[in-house]
Amino acid sequence: MSTISELDKLSINTIRALSIDAIQKANSGHPGLPLGAAPMAYVLWTRLLKHNPANPKWFDRDRFILSGGHGSMLLYALLYLTGYDLSLDEIKNFRQWDSLTPGHPEHGLTAGVEVTTGPLGQGFANGVGFAIAEAYLAARYNRPGHEIVNHYTYAIVTDGDLMEGVASEAASLAGHLKLGKLIYLYDDNKISLAGTTHLSFTEDVGARFEAYDWQIQRVSDGNDLRAIQAALENARADTSRPSLILVRNTIGFGSPHKAGTFEVHGSPLGAEEVKLTKKNLGFPEEPAFFVPGEALEHFRQALAAGETAEREWTARFDAYAISFPELAREFKMILAGDKVPDWDADIPTFKADEKGVSTRVAGGQILNAIAKHMPNLIGGSADLDPSTMTALKNMGDFEPSDAAAGDQQGSVGGGWSYAGRNLHFGVREHAMGAAANGLALHGGILPFTATFFTFSDYMRPAMRLACLMQQHVIYVFTHDSVALGEDGPTHQPVEHLAALRAIPKLSVIRPADANETAAAWRVAVEHNNNPTALVLTRQNVPTFDRTVYASAEGLIRGAYVLSDAPGGKPDMILIASGSEVQLIVGAQKKLAEEKIHARVVSMPSWDLFDGQSKEYRDSVLPGSVKARLAVEAGIAQGWSKYVGDEGDVLSIERYGASAPWQVLFEKFGFTVDNVVARAKRVLAREK
Repeated sequence: MSTISELDKLSINTIRALSIDAIQKANSGHPGLPLGAAPMAYVLWTRLLKHNPANPKWFDRDRFILSGGHGSMLLYALLYLTGYDLSLDEIKNFRQWDSLTPGHPEHGLTAGVEVTTGPLGQGFANGVGFAIAEAYLAARYNRPGHEIVNHYTYAIVTDGDLMEGVASEAASLAGHLKLGKLIYLYDDNKISLAGTTHLSFTEDVGARFEAYDWQIQRVSDGNDLRAIQAALENARADTSRPSLILVRNTIGFGSPHKAGTFEVHGSPLGAEEVKLTKKNLGFPEEPAFFVPGEALEHFRQALAAGETAEREWTARFDAYAISFPELAREFKMILAGDKVPDWDADIPTFKADEKGVSTRVAGGQILNAIAKHMPNLIGGSADLDPSTMTALKNMGDFEPSDAAAGDQQGSVGGGWSYAGRNLHFGVREHAMGAAANGLALHGGILPFTATFFTFSDYMRPAMRLACLMQQHVIYVFTHDSVALGEDGPTHQPVEHLAALRAIPKLSVIRPADANETAAAWRVAVEHNNNPTALVLTRQNVPTFDRTVYASAEGLIRGAYVLSDAPGGKPDMILIASGSEVQLIVGAQKKLAEEKIHARVVSMPSWDLFDGQSKEYRDSVLPGSVKARLAVEAGIAQGWSKYVGDEGDVLSIERYGASAPWQVLFEKFGFTVDNVVARAKRVLAREK
């Protein structure tokens, strides 16, 4: 190795040895990345990374993402060696039940793990969200001579990350936004799981990222510590471009028989090859999990350095709080996840109106009313603000400050700067979802995203990870059914409600009218341990007269009796969500003319309802009433849980068509008369 001391060499090989020992003991894992990438990780973690192992959640730390999460032992070795709350016993318990060292890093489980990674490309795109959050908070809170927000986002990314489309979307966005504090080390080893990258990936990666307006540097020898450090320092000096450093590594470095081959990517070396690798590296072959005292002492200097860095930051913040007490109070509030008292005071109450308003329009009004009181609420759409109604009016566009000199159009007022709260993601749903996770994980931000409901398909991987990490993200999905009309089946969601309802820990809410939409936004803001999807209409829906019908606050419990049968003794129960609630309200009236007494249940959220007590659920859907009809403009999957064996579902079990929405609802049977006919058949069958 060039320009490397004996202590450097010993420390790097300690990372390598711990990694391959843990993988071998588990008989499972990916040794290639830790062996090859250890030097560049070592340089970053011991010479540049600002962090405090004793307080992993210190706000102004640099963020590190191991986007190639399959190489998790690299990160676990670094966390243990630098003094995080991760013991050597946990390293020995790699990939085992109930350990803190799972196969891929999991946020919230292991101290120091910033984000759950594994699905390739997601970590790359998460980093863009981290960098946006840092830039926004710095622009809002820093003042001359008082920098309380000043940190970098680093990542190690792999060939697989750069092959995934989500990374390309995110890289394009990051270059446009000039996120100069985003720095990625690319483990350029030319090997993937199935063989060499020449099988499928022969592009000039550097040229691609130059086209994205990233700073590009190349390090030809992944063991050249001086070159790696110089490249990182150059990256930090370029404040107007994100940076990609292509480091030419050898996968499985040190393995006599497997280095540089795909065999070392995803399988343990084997006991004999582990010994030969250590010998080849000049590291003691026995015992397993040996950590030289000199190397550990060197790594643990991170504890003192981190304590000093945090202490100095605390002193700066104390001085800031004296000079800017209001800003300091607000800053502490958003970092704690607290909200301004009466944050929802300006949420409108909508008057009864037979013509009504679409829930997307109502949602936009509600969002703006909330945002006035919540400086941490920022977000945007996939180039669809005029349709999703999610623009924050007069709150500025998050753009580089020099963007105002260009030919941009479409600002919602408030100018262009990193203090703007409208994020223009462009037509990049994959990156939007993943960046939103980074925004939430960073701290101090409540992100929202918006697109048409059918394009939730593009966001599903990131949404699943948000649920896995229990992050507070709000997804606004408009154009929620075939009722979006003439755009036709490519844009008309049919199976999407069922698909999102299948994701554990995702709260899915489809409100019936404007006032239910207001209640839904309250739930979305207040439920801070999981993400929420708000599913909203394009077409107008009636605003129910709440002096006649039950309060829309019933939405908070997922389902509620909107209108009951006389004496609370129904012959049957009609259930619906969203725009179809108006149909069962109309059907109730017509059935009453025939002396059939129906209970009308608005069920905007299955998961919220399922979380209620059995007593409440039984009060809404009593077991004694077997005749039940659910009405929803989507597939019927899942409704059997609520209608039972004797009930029925009026649904859509095919793709839609291109026509005005009124025609589509008539053709698919979503009319009051057809609901009445189906209800009578259910009742006759039950009798």
